[in-house]
Amino acid sequence: MSRSRVLLVLAASIMAGADVEPVHAQSLPANIPTPAQAQDLVQNRPELVAQLRQRIQASGLSADQLRARLRAAGYPESLLEQVMGGATPGASSPPSDSLINAVRALGIVDSTDAAALRRILLGGTRTGAAVAAGTVAPIPSSSERPNGDAARLGTSYAPDGTTLFGYALFSQPTTVFDANAGGPVDASYKLGAGDQLVLILSGDVEAAYTLDVTREGFIVIPVVGTVPVANLTLGDLDVLLRSRLQRVYSGIGSSTRFSVSVARLRSNQVFVVGDVQQPGSYRISSAGTALTALYAAGGPSERGSLRQVEIRRRGKPSQRFDVYEYLLRGDASGDVRLENGDVLFVPTHGARVRVSGGVLRPATYELRANESLDDLVATAGGFTDDASRRRIRIQRIVPPTQRTAEGSDRIVLDVSLPDAAKGASAVRIPIEAGDVVEVPRVSNRVRGRITITGNVWQPGSQGIDKASTLNDAIRQAGGLKSDTYLGRVIISRLRADSTREQIRATLRTDGTTTTPMSLQEDDEISVFSLTEFRAPRYVALSGAVRNPGQYPYRDGMTMRDLLLQAGGLLPSASLKDAEIARLPETRLQGQLAITFRVPLDSSYVLDSPAAATPNGETRLAPYDNVLVLRQPDWQMQSTVTLTGEVQFPGRYALTSKTERLSDVIARAGGLTASAYSAGVAFFRGENAVGRVGVDLPSVLQNPKDRDNLLLIDGDSVHVPRYNALVLISGAVNSAVALPYEPGAPLSSYIRAAGGTTRNADVKRAYVVQANGKVETNHRYFVVIATHPKPRPGSRIIVPSRDPSDKRDVMQFLGTMTQVIGSLVTLAVVLSRTN
Repeated sequence: MSRSRVLLVLAASIMAGADVEPVHAQSLPANIPTPAQAQDLVQNRPELVAQLRQRIQASGLSADQLRARLRAAGYPESLLEQVMGGATPGASSPPSDSLINAVRALGIVDSTDAAALRRILLGGTRTGAAVAAGTVAPIPSSSERPNGDAARLGTSYAPDGTTLFGYALFSQPTTVFDANAGGPVDASYKLGAGDQLVLILSGDVEAAYTLDVTREGFIVIPVVGTVPVANLTLGDLDVLLRSRLQRVYSGIGSSTRFSVSVARLRSNQVFVVGDVQQPGSYRISSAGTALTALYAAGGPSERGSLRQVEIRRRGKPSQRFDVYEYLLRGDASGDVRLENGDVLFVPTHGARVRVSGGVLRPATYELRANESLDDLVATAGGFTDDASRRRIRIQRIVPPTQRTAEGSDRIVLDVSLPDAAKGASAVRIPIEAGDVVEVPRVSNRVRGRITITGNVWQPGSQGIDKASTLNDAIRQAGGLKSDTYLGRVIISRLRADSTREQIRATLRTDGTTTTPMSLQEDDEISVFSLTEFRAPRYVALSGAVRNPGQYPYRDGMTMRDLLLQAGGLLPSASLKDAEIARLPETRLQGQLAITFRVPLDSSYVLDSPAAATPNGETRLAPYDNVLVLRQPDWQMQSTVTLTGEVQFPGRYALTSKTERLSDVIARAGGLTASAYSAGVAFFRGENAVGRVGVDLPSVLQNPKDRDNLLLIDGDSVHVPRYNALVLISGAVNSAVALPYEPGAPLSSYIRAAGGTTRNADVKRAYVVQANGKVETNHRYFVVIATHPKPRPGSRIIVPSRDPSDKRDVMQFLGTMTQVIGSLVTLAVVLSRTN
């Protein structure tokens, strides 16, 4: 198989409809590569993969759709990822004609279906041809249509009326106009070649027959013979079959019943031309109507008419279909059923008029001849509730013969509606092409009202009349609240020049004014509350209480009340007294607060039985700052954990803040005979310190040793058994554990581990003793003075040399030579001096 042929086959397999039955490798035609062959081609032919990737990216299909097509053709889904190589399929560019021609050449679709496929992928319409081919393509939104405009063809109505009415019907992804290929159909349906009927006999005779209408226009019924049905309606066929069946079955009509129905409809070829989105030839169901064909072609373009759609049938006068009748009144009487060879012609649109403002459907409408302003308003759904029906403004283009000068191309006509109160215009005014009709809305201003706000029970707007007074307004608002400020009510009144003046009134306790006051339209009344003028009063509580903070002050509030709101005292609280800081009566001498102590006792412990017998109450004042003192040096019990080789391990509570490590070990009975004190593990959890190196033998021998640490809460001490092993790890040839050898140097253990590796840094080797302390080599100038001594249970770590720590040997030797030379010179000078 040639390379180009393979490319076309693979591309066709991916682009084929996903609704076909799966094809297995064993049943593939000879010109279709098997899955194994396709896998080999993808892996070994990069130039083929590159071309196939371009075809897939140009297809406009998503990754899921491509996988479905591969799966339906019998190929593994992973083939897509191998072909795309990480690229994202689903580009918006349309497929090339060569790919569609390849699909046609392989026999997957015929010429008509190939054209329908091109329209589906390019324009995204749902056609009858796609249904016939077993594929259903989604309709894109109006913004994706080649000649569409989302703002003008959208489903919502723009307030300015720029939406073209009716065109959104054909931009939605729906199958409402696709006739059912399997019926049912009414009795007026005309039969023809390609239809499939089902005849059922029941009663004395039980039989069912599937009958195909032949090209010659007849059906063949067993026993009965041939019956001509071409151009017969389904109702006529029922009468004809009754007479033909009665010749063979005597019980027809009495003991034997029959029924005939259409099981499958034929397809008709119709032509949609004119100003439509995608003119051309379409195959639609024989039950399809003018709307079916119009929808298959994507609907009229912006230049096309919705009101003068013509249906042309050979030898017969043209019929006209007004889509507005269907959209506005649901009248589909003009939507006739199409026949084979019919031509649907969409002419350019007629006069268009835009209507905006107070109508239910502001849009741009196409008019028929002799339609008036009343007809336009009715087409737009009528007036809205807030439409001002006094007049309508019409902006009109002046005819060329009446244009007298530049700038006089448009005029505005005001149309009065004398019967606006009855909801109809009084005159029928003709509408001309290009008119812009504006229906004004009523003003947002509300007349005959006042507004009352503030400290009344029902604030808001109220209606008034000439006799309304301030007392009436307060009474309609439910009256005054109990904390109302009676000293002044403010009325803001609107003047004739749109400025406002302020008027004041005084109230009595019964909610009436001291002097009667009349109200006017648009007055704004403000009633004030005493609570608004008061600063928030509080007391502050801190110290040994459960919930410190600020609490609202109430008259008569006591110390006990405050502690109750705070949840009571903490166990650390001192029951001797508390301190209160209070604002001074005068601040002449710069005094900020007066402090004094108030006594506390056990009755303030709220969960104590003594709390029921209080011993006096301390009243608080606004803004008091109450401090409940803590007991000196009070804290909860602190515990340390002692485990391992001690006589009595466990968790011990510290008796004082000065208790040390040796004290707790003594309380635990000391160490056992098998304890290894040099390997003690001391851990401190405070501040995440972790393990601390402690020399326990020195501590037990001398309690004043510096390692005899003061213990705190959470410390943990573990005394292990004797461990006679030394672990060696790091940059050694064999990381092992060796028996402890008394007095053996560090180098002895390193040699026993097979020596160091090439990148070992022996000079930086260190020892982690069993008690956690770390010991390293100590150097004095060049000579190493001391080496760490491994002890039982210790670990020896030999680190690797840092690659960045490279020394220049020659530079080092040069430096040493200079130093030695300086020392020799100094020695000679000193010897001569002596």
